[in-house]
Amino acid sequence: MWLYVACLIGLCYLFRWYRERQVVSNLRDKYVFITGCDSGFGNLLAKQLDLRGLRVLAACLTEKGAEQLRCETSDRVETVILDVTKTESITAAAQWVKERVGNKGLWGLVNNAGVVFPDVCTELMTKENLMKTMNINLFGVIEVTMSMLQMVKQARGRIVNVSSIMGRVAFFSASYCCSKYGVEAFSDCLRLDVRPFGVKVCMVEPGCFKTNIISPQKVQECLENSWNKGPVEVKESYGQEFFEKFLIVNKNSLQKCSTNLHLVTDCMEHALTSRYPRYRYSAGWDARFFFIPLSYLPTVLSDYVLSANNPKPAHAV
Repeated sequence: MWLYVACLIGLCYLFRWYRERQVVSNLRDKYVFITGCDSGFGNLLAKQLDLRGLRVLAACLTEKGAEQLRCETSDRVETVILDVTKTESITAAAQWVKERVGNKGLWGLVNNAGVVFPDVCTELMTKENLMKTMNINLFGVIEVTMSMLQMVKQARGRIVNVSSIMGRVAFFSASYCCSKYGVEAFSDCLRLDVRPFGVKVCMVEPGCFKTNIISPQKVQECLENSWNKGPVEVKESYGQEFFEKFLIVNKNSLQKCSTNLHLVTDCMEHALTSRYPRYRYSAGWDARFFFIPLSYLPTVLSDYVLSANNPKPAHAV
């Protein structure tokens, strides 16, 4: 009995493996637009797709980032300056893309640009940091997608939205988690709406990776600013000792983050080049074997696991 079950499961995985290895044709004629290419996942993906022969339209926030990317890639890679928080910048970028893709349409749109402003605790979260995070991580994704959608529909192409494992399990930064939960909801709704047009919407949910937006130095700086600018009564309720231990815990956690960004960009590449992409990609061993299973546990158990190493506030009951 168990042998038949094992064989059936093995055949299912074999079929899935074979199916997902089927690659779309004429990759060299396809255009892919990527946001956030100054560094990190977007920068690496642009180089990776360039090597595959795709025509990459890379959006960078700074001219320095764009120039450096052009120097490290072939002439198939073109760059444009884009600030996803500004409507006029998005409109100009969309027109720039339209002029290049013409009647072929846009095969791939990768919403990769993101930012994080972590806080010591939710009580210390500011509206300013919340809106900055939401404007880039969520509203920017939505507005860029809406501006490019007709071109993607024209090509019957792909939309790849970079979410996070923190779009499934909320911890560490309330503003960041809110934005990523929003990306998950937007992607699910959009996928159902554009399915009749032959457009596929995929989500990539990375675990913990070391990039410029979540480097140990930047995280510590954000945490210190959050604490120093916080209301006195909130800081008193947590205590200085809590804050110092919290910094140590987060520093140790960040040191365990993966530096192998290919685990993420390989998922993006598969979503863009496979004839049968997945709707969700969990990138990183921590995402697959810790956070995803954790998200299915009863809340009381997941809360215990996530808070096990956290220091205790001074006035905790």
